Amino acid sequence: MDVVVLGASGKIGRAIVQEALKRKHEVTAAVRNPQSVDMEHERLKTAAVDILDPDSVAAVVRGHGEVISAFGPKPGQENDLLLAADSLLQGLRTAGVERLMIVGGAGSLKTESGELLMDTAGFPESIRPLAAAHEQAYIKYKESELDYTYISPPAVISPGRRTGNFRIGLDRLIVDEEGQSSISIEDFAVAVVDELEEGNFSRERFTVAY
Repeated sequence: MDVVVLGASGKIGRAIVQEALKRKHEVTAAVRNPQSVDMEHERLKTAAVDILDPDSVAAVVRGHGEVISAFGPKPGQENDLLLAADSLLQGLRTAGVERLMIVGGAGSLKTESGELLMDTAGFPESIRPLAAAHEQAYIKYKESELDYTYISPPAVISPGRRTGNFRIGLDRLIVDEEGQSSISIEDFAVAVVDELEEGNFSRERFTVAY
């Protein structure tokens, strides 16, 4: 496949690029500053994009079949997630691209009690604005006509090993026998590229964890 990865210089975006290249896909790493992409590969291209500018988005995705957004805002700029959602929806529509996968947040996943994770006791106040912005952006994608897939990580995602083994769910937070909800960035990238190839969750949200 020929895929554009927006936000490819971040930890998750970078892992998605590496996983897609490992599986023989053609990848365009689209970031604000292409010099921030320190990867080199014969099937990897870099491109400059302003994800908040729909014309810039349209220019970089035009002619590609699949787009993955791993964009994450800077602290204090959580509203950029909503601006990015609007820009992506308009930009892809302008470019005639119908398929978008979005790396989202875990805060809007339901817990065993039925509460959203971000509404539970102990959820860090410092990241509540980010969780709320992710939820509002998710609503924008759901209300659009785009063929989207929204991928929520578990409560904890951090660098680790690529095992290829994890569980898949929909709107409910996945926890293990000890009540932990986690995955490595590497295995999260595996799940993203699996969906890129298989397309099992068209116009749906899914989540993965151990």
